[in-house]
Amino acid sequence: MNKIRKQDALDYHSSGRKGKLEVIPSKPYSSQRDLSLAYSPGVAEPCLAIAENREDVYKYTTKGNLVAVISNGTAVLGLGDIGPEASKPVMEGKGLLFKIFADIDVFDIEVDASDVDRFVETVKAIAPTFGGINLEDIKAPEAFEIEQRLVEELDIPIMHDDQHGTAIISAAALLNALELAEKNIENVRIVVSGAGAAAISCLDLYVRLGAKLENIAMFDSKGHINTSRDNLDERKSRFATEQAFTDLGDALKDADVFLGLSKGGIVNGDMIKSMTSNPIVFALANPDPEIGYEEAMTTRNDVIMATGRSDHPNQVNNVLGFPYIFRGALDVRATCINMEMKLAAVQAIARLAKEPVPDEVNEAYDMRNIAFGRDLIIPKPLDPRLITEVASAVAKAAIDSGVAKYEIDDWGAYKQELIRRLGRDNKLIRSISERARKRPKRVVFAEGESYKILKAAEQASDERIAFPVLLGSRDRIESMIKENSIELTDYEIIDPRHPEETERLTVFAEKLFAKRQRKGMTLTEARKAMRDRNYFGAMMVETGDADALVSGLTRNYRNVIRPALQIIGMEEDVEKVAGMYIIESGSGPIFFADTTVSADPTWEELVDITLLVAKTVRRMRMTPKIAMLSYSNFGSAYGKDSNKMRKAAAYLQKHHPDLIVDGEIQANFALNNEMIAENFPFSTLRGRKVNTLIFPNLAAGNIAYKLMQEMGDKEVIGPLLLGMKKSFHVLQMGSSVREIINMVRIAVVDAQNK
Repeated sequence: MNKIRKQDALDYHSSGRKGKLEVIPSKPYSSQRDLSLAYSPGVAEPCLAIAENREDVYKYTTKGNLVAVISNGTAVLGLGDIGPEASKPVMEGKGLLFKIFADIDVFDIEVDASDVDRFVETVKAIAPTFGGINLEDIKAPEAFEIEQRLVEELDIPIMHDDQHGTAIISAAALLNALELAEKNIENVRIVVSGAGAAAISCLDLYVRLGAKLENIAMFDSKGHINTSRDNLDERKSRFATEQAFTDLGDALKDADVFLGLSKGGIVNGDMIKSMTSNPIVFALANPDPEIGYEEAMTTRNDVIMATGRSDHPNQVNNVLGFPYIFRGALDVRATCINMEMKLAAVQAIARLAKEPVPDEVNEAYDMRNIAFGRDLIIPKPLDPRLITEVASAVAKAAIDSGVAKYEIDDWGAYKQELIRRLGRDNKLIRSISERARKRPKRVVFAEGESYKILKAAEQASDERIAFPVLLGSRDRIESMIKENSIELTDYEIIDPRHPEETERLTVFAEKLFAKRQRKGMTLTEARKAMRDRNYFGAMMVETGDADALVSGLTRNYRNVIRPALQIIGMEEDVEKVAGMYIIESGSGPIFFADTTVSADPTWEELVDITLLVAKTVRRMRMTPKIAMLSYSNFGSAYGKDSNKMRKAAAYLQKHHPDLIVDGEIQANFALNNEMIAENFPFSTLRGRKVNTLIFPNLAAGNIAYKLMQEMGDKEVIGPLLLGMKKSFHVLQMGSSVREIINMVRIAVVDAQNK
């Protein structure tokens, strides 16, 4: 698991705009007329319409896409009863997940009420605002009563995710694990450690799927729940058995399934050995499972295991469920989330795990041929099909069970709408992060004496995406690490000017001289150059001493790129390198090129740049849809820039017919499909969502991305240096730590590809 430091977490939540959420207007507001429509007097019309027909609130307001994440802070994560204010960061985080995975808007509501009646009345009073309510971090047994009463007394989807989220995901995993073990749920013995809200909800769902009460042994903090015990509440007493087990080890003998929702380290290898063949072990305590993954898997080789951790196969992660369950419920205006809808989610998740895995999922996790089996009994969290399969299944179940106020007629169109919603998150960089973590590389940080570089190296080390190699003065770097309490593991410090590097520097200088001796460089000049960290670092990458280099925080771009070109050089089929930025827009990533290298490329060079960019976009598992930009639309104006963009587009269409490309075209038309369809129905880009913009010259590209960076409130990643033989990437001067770490992730994946 990634190491999270206290100060890093505090800085994340406090830097810039405080917290993790904000409200953004969805309608124009720039003119007096806009404001008059938004508020008085224009707002009176939708008010009157809703007063006449309450259902019109879904037509004229955000209610249909707005969920309340509500807590009283009585059971926050593993922190206990810390109060409503202290629960707010968690609730904001849940809102963020709703948005990025299912495009659902959220208001987080923290209620100062531990009394059930007061809490219920408070939620009921504010319920008209919302299309659904996600209850969160409320302690048992109050959580059961609160949810039950709200479900009975309100007519919108309500779910306590702590209970039902884990139940739904683990139930899907259980169905598939049983299939692999060739066992029937009606016959298996299930042992459960934990008797809280999540555990009881899991068992309720397992029983609905066919598990027998007499085959379940549940343990709470006082031991096995059996009929001889006194003072069992109604929910626990359902699982009380006649047979009494002395302890967990006793119960696990000849058991088929272990479900852990308690605390770490309470199960050992001997206990797992005592279970039946093909034992199913769901150790879901976090961060430390009831039994460690490695211990369980080395104890016996037929274990089918799931945990709550992301660094092991089969992570039981609630994000596989709640965003899509609410998405489906909201889209049909369901009056509740009933058992039929939960079971539909279970079956959809289980079914999806058995479908062929798309290349983009394999690529995201840097794996090949991910397939249904012991290491994949539930889908990966980054599987883009979750929203279409789970939301659709939940929506259909709501309709079939009679709790939907709105019916979907065209399921194909609905799934396409769900796919379009996926463009709203930054899944590209998340995918790159996952890939980098699978196969970390040795990354040279040429500016090792920079505080920002050291913080980025620390994060890269924590995320296990890179083994940092810091270039610079050892004394200076070690002093900065100590002064700033930076924690680094698996790193190296190299000072090219230190006497201990004399031998390597000499070898590197001779290699540089061999490359440049017929291009005006003397051996003396090569030795001098090698004392420069960018030259030294580039040679480390060239010779295999490192896999990638990141530099440029404090140096001019051209001074950094020159050593790379002289030492590493370009890929064999590349005539000219190019620079590309990724702009994370609200509807998905957009690739800008060339933004850093070619001042005024010819049309032939533009062809090379476009092909290079297209190749890179495909490596990111996206289909490039390319617009050749100009001030002209398809011959509407003539000039040097428009002519060369027109020629480049024509050449690409003729010689690379598999490429989706057109131009010359103005940027607003390229990014607006309605305008293309209306004005240029003949264009190859009609009906396509353009994601790649090729600029006629460096000025246009550079100005465009910098305007987007400063005015567009977008995350900008880059510049990516395209066409190099090995992974070498140049930072913007003054990059933030976040921008540096994004570049490190890309550099690692680039090194993996090469």
